[in-house]
Amino acid sequence: MSKRTSLSLKTFVSVTLLLLVVTVILAACGSSSGTATASSSNSTSSSSTTTQPSGSNARSGPAAGGASGIVSNVSTSGFTLTTSGGQKVIVDEASSTTYQNGTISTSASAITNGESVLVLGTVNTTNGTTIAATQVIVQPTGSGGSATSSAAGVVPFQRGAPTTSKQVGQIPANYSQGSGTIVSGTTANKATEAALAAYPGGVVDRVVKLSNGEYEVHNIGVNWPHHVFVNQDFKVVGAD
Repeated sequence: MSKRTSLSLKTFVSVTLLLLVVTVILAACGSSSGTATASSSNSTSSSSTTTQPSGSNARSGPAAGGASGIVSNVSTSGFTLTTSGGQKVIVDEASSTTYQNGTISTSASAITNGESVLVLGTVNTTNGTTIAATQVIVQPTGSGGSATSSAAGVVPFQRGAPTTSKQVGQIPANYSQGSGTIVSGTTANKATEAALAAYPGGVVDRVVKLSNGEYEVHNIGVNWPHHVFVNQDFKVVGAD
């Protein structure tokens, strides 16, 4: 065999071995990259999943509640309600909304500017405060005015003002914020109506049944009270 042939053969073998080594290295890198990508994907998926603690309730979603106040800006689809604490609520009406004047059934035509009403329905605070009304009750003239709020001891909301810290009446001994089960329907309506009759001025955005069978009515839009406690007979027993 000539020197040139021997040299060519050696070169061929060297190049072949080099290509094999490069192929193995690239394959290993690709496998590692794939693993890292999968791991990163799994990590992202895990971090984007929110697990609610056992027994907890979602507190930010729409829930049964209501508000009382003075009607303005009446339209075919609803009106604006201004509470005695100065909070403005957009009330949306539907074909299923029912109307009462005191205890007597009436129609949507009874809802006019300047009327004092109680609105019950689904409260949504995602973008402003709105109530999808299931029931609108016309109340005696002046019952939604600021004098009522003052007499009830409600502290209207003032931006930047510290929340008033005080307790009135009976607070359940084992009560802790966030506990209980959110309720709806007639139960929520009765508890909301009782709470707003005692402490008008705010907006009830949920009603929670506590472990002792009583209800915590959550009141927003005021500096006090934020929690109104109603017993099983739908009588207000305390507030904080």
